[in-house]
Amino acid sequence: MAIEIGHIEAIFRYPVKSMAGERLETAQLGWHGLEGDRRLAFRRMEDRSGFPWLSASRLPELVQFESLRSEDVTPGNLPTHVRTPEGQELPIFGDELAAEIGRRHGAPVEMMQMKHGIFDDASLSVIASATVEEIGRLAGVNVDVRRFRPNVLVRLLHPVPFQEDEWVGGTLSFGEGDDAPSLAVTMRDLRCSMVNIDPDSASLTPEVMKAIVRANQNYAGVYGTVTRIGQLAVGRPFSSIRRPGYVIERKPLPAPVWPARTRSRHGHSALPFLRPRPPLASSRV
Repeated sequence: MAIEIGHIEAIFRYPVKSMAGERLETAQLGWHGLEGDRRLAFRRMEDRSGFPWLSASRLPELVQFESLRSEDVTPGNLPTHVRTPEGQELPIFGDELAAEIGRRHGAPVEMMQMKHGIFDDASLSVIASATVEEIGRLAGVNVDVRRFRPNVLVRLLHPVPFQEDEWVGGTLSFGEGDDAPSLAVTMRDLRCSMVNIDPDSASLTPEVMKAIVRANQNYAGVYGTVTRIGQLAVGRPFSSIRRPGYVIERKPLPAPVWPARTRSRHGHSALPFLRPRPPLASSRV
C-alpha cells in the first residue's frame, strides 16, 4: 500500500560530472535517470583504472564551472558551453576547455560523452531536507543541499532525519495515480569528501562529513533504480511502498585498530601519533 510521506521540494540535474548543477521545476525521468544528467565527464587520460573520471574530490574547483545551454535544443539535451570561475565561456567539446581543466588538475583530460550517463552507483539519488538540516546542525554550519548533489530533494510530512534509510528495499512513487514515475530504492548513499566542498567557493569544511559519520555511519540519502518513467515536478506528492519484512541491518562502526605500543630510543613506552583513516567511499559527484 502506498503511503504519502511528503512532496518534491527541488530537482537537480548535473550535465557534466562534478560541475555545478541545474535546479529544475520539471524533469523527464527515463530508464537511465533524469534526461541529460551526468552524460558528460572529463576522463583522466593517463588513468588506466576502472574509474578514470575526474571528479571534484580530486579537483574541488570543478564545482565552480557551470554548463551553459544555447536557445536551440541540442541532441540529448546537452549543454554547448562551460563558464569558468573567471567568467570565460568555452565550447564544451573544445580543446581550450580541456586544456584549462588539465592545467588545474596537473594532468591531461578529455571530455567524454556517455549515452546512458556516468554514475558511481545508481542513476538517481534522493535526500530529505530534514536530513540536510540535521547534518548542518551537527556540523555547526549552514549546509547547502548542493553539497550532496541529489537529483531529488524531498520535504517530509513528518520530518525525521535519515528517514531515507527506511525506504531501502521499497519503492518511491512521485505523483498520483498508477502511472506516476517510480523508483526502487536499492541502497543507502555512502558519502565521500564531496560533501565537504562548498558549491560556491570550493572551500573545504571537513565538519560536514564528520557529522554524517557520527550521526549515521556516513550514510545520507538513498540511491535507486527507475521502475516507471515519466515527468517529475516540484510540488508533487511522493509516496512510499514498503517491502514487507525488509529490515536494514545496522552494523556498529568498527573500533579503531591502533598499532602495538613501541619503545622510543630513550626507552619510554610510546604510542605513534596515528589516526585511523575512514573507509573510502563512493558517492554522487
